[in-house]
Amino acid sequence: MIEVKVKENESIERALKRFKKKYQRTGTLTELRARAYFEKPSITRRTERIKAAYRQKMQDLEQK
Repeated sequence: MIEVKVKENESIERALKRFKKKYQRTGTLTELRARAYFEKPSITRRTERIKAAYRQKMQDLEQK
């Protein structure tokens, strides 16, 4: 369970922001979305390759 203790003179918004960041780092939401439906391993690998190629293309364009 994720716990965030509110420090003295800290606003609730700031504590909520820390909570959201911790929650995102755990990867709970992404795992939940991935488990919503079954995806074949070959499809998963293919999409990862496509994403990696896109990221590489964007880095190449940025460096020019």
